[in-house]
Amino acid sequence: MNRFVAAERALRTAAPHKLLDAVRSVLTEHYAAQSVELFMADYGLTVLQPVSVLPHTMEPISVHSSAAGRAFGAQEPFVERVGDGLARLHLPVTVRGDRLGVLSVTLPDGDQAAGALGELGDVAQVLAHEVVVAERDTDVYTQARRRDRLTLAAEMQWQLLPGRSCARPEYELGAQLEPAYAIFGDNFDWSATADHLMLYVTNGMGEGTAASVLTNLAISALRNARRAGLPLADQAVLADQALYAHYRGQCYLSVLMLDFELATGRVSVVDAGSPRMLRLRDGVVDRVELEAQLPLGMFDETDYVSQELRAEPGDRLIFVSDGVYGTASSRGERYGDATLARAIQSTRLLPAAEVPRAVLRELADHRGRSAVDDDALVVCLDWLGR
Repeated sequence: MNRFVAAERALRTAAPHKLLDAVRSVLTEHYAAQSVELFMADYGLTVLQPVSVLPHTMEPISVHSSAAGRAFGAQEPFVERVGDGLARLHLPVTVRGDRLGVLSVTLPDGDQAAGALGELGDVAQVLAHEVVVAERDTDVYTQARRRDRLTLAAEMQWQLLPGRSCARPEYELGAQLEPAYAIFGDNFDWSATADHLMLYVTNGMGEGTAASVLTNLAISALRNARRAGLPLADQAVLADQALYAHYRGQCYLSVLMLDFELATGRVSVVDAGSPRMLRLRDGVVDRVELEAQLPLGMFDETDYVSQELRAEPGDRLIFVSDGVYGTASSRGERYGDATLARAIQSTRLLPAAEVPRAVLRELADHRGRSAVDDDALVVCLDWLGR
């Protein structure tokens, strides 16, 4: 049995909470690893948190200024020379484009490390798959993502999300919410089939757990309609009915719903509220004007209709909630479309998964010392086409 097969088998048979122990044992035995550490990206995407016995016995490391952070950001293995003939390999732990963290492996010989790079990268991918499966049965990896305690509302929102990034040959997606540890009602959801990608961007109403409950009900209703095979406009109708039946118009939810046909780039859109869509095409940023309809749950028996757009290969689509374009600086200046367009231009060379975090950093600079009074959501979609 070769050593990669041994590592794969060890991970697949390990108890959910002992994946790190399993990979550490097999890499020490078969690769002569001197140390093996697993780091998970925190909710704010600012640090990589160590997976260890709680409370944590190691310090988190920066995503922005560390060797492991370099591997995480570039999504490429990075070899760090650490003296005395040792090499530390930092390997992205990623599953289907969803960036979970980094596996750091210290080997005794630099040449041996270079030769094992591809094989250990495959081990890190297997580990990523096993972490996703294990999270059904243990909180170890979810706890490791936390730099601080989440509010209850944020706990509910993060549990609702599909991930923070994903990739397929036709597209690459990235998304981020702020404030990561105290979000209220903003949310996103996506689902792909062989022929379609459906994407929802929601802008919640209210604060705290009330906002999270509203968003949870709306997303659950949309998923229920989607999984019944209904077209986009009918999904909006059923979710609207579910919200109105519960809240009688006292609470409602803004959502931008999109259905991408992977083979052609044709897009069906239902714009029910305030999330905005901007497009970077051929170096120019434009706001995509949509046919505005009522938010979900505002009135009884609202009808929704979809409109048609087309995504061209090379398009970058940015979706934002009002917590982005409505944010004011300490002097009262709104962030607005023009400032957002400059942020999109300044991040045009970054991969889709990195763009939301970069735009939200620029938003924080614009806000300055002003108090945060709304969540902010950024979703980036790079359309590659077939």
